[in-house]
Amino acid sequence: MQNFIRAAMIALAALAVAAAPAGAQGAPQEIKQIKLSEKQVQSYIAAQGDLNAVTAKIKGDKPDPKLVAELETAAKKHGFANLEELDNVSINVGLVMSGIDPKTREFSQPPEALKKEIATVTADKSIPEKEKKEILAELNMALKFAKPVRFPENVELIKKYFDKIEATMPKG
Repeated sequence: MQNFIRAAMIALAALAVAAAPAGAQGAPQEIKQIKLSEKQVQSYIAAQGDLNAVTAKIKGDKPDPKLVAELETAAKKHGFANLEELDNVSINVGLVMSGIDPKTREFSQPPEALKKEIATVTADKSIPEKEKKEILAELNMALKFAKPVRFPENVELIKKYFDKIEATMPKG
C-alpha cells in the first residue's frame, strides 16, 4: 500500500506542475517554482490539519464556494496572504517531496524519481494488473510534464522537515 501512495504522490506532484491553465497553444504552463522559506514550510505544516479537515468535505471536481472560503480562511490563519500563496507553497513542497525516497532520504529530481517509480510499479507482482495499468498511465503522464526542482536549497529545507510534512499527509 505504501508504494501505491508514493506512486500517487509522485504522479500528483508532477501533474500539479502541469495543472496550470493551458496556454494559447494548449500546452500546459509551468508552475511558478519559488525559493521556500523556513517560515513558509512551518506555516504549511501548521495549516495541514485545518486544510485536511476541509478538503475531506469536498466532493467532485467543483468544491462548494463555502468550502473554498474555509480554505481561504485557513490559509490566512496560518500566515499566508491568500489561498493562492498557500497553493504555490504546497506545490513546491510536493514537488520536492516527490523526489525524496522515504527510506534513504536521498533526493532525485522528479523526472528521475518518476522513472524509478515506473520501474518499481512495473516489477511489483503484488499489484493487480488493472490497477497497475492505471498507476503506470498516471506516472507516464506525469513524466511527460515533470520538471527538475530549480532551487536546490528547497531540497535541504524539505529534508529537514520531511517527517513533519509526511505526518500531515492524509492516510489512505
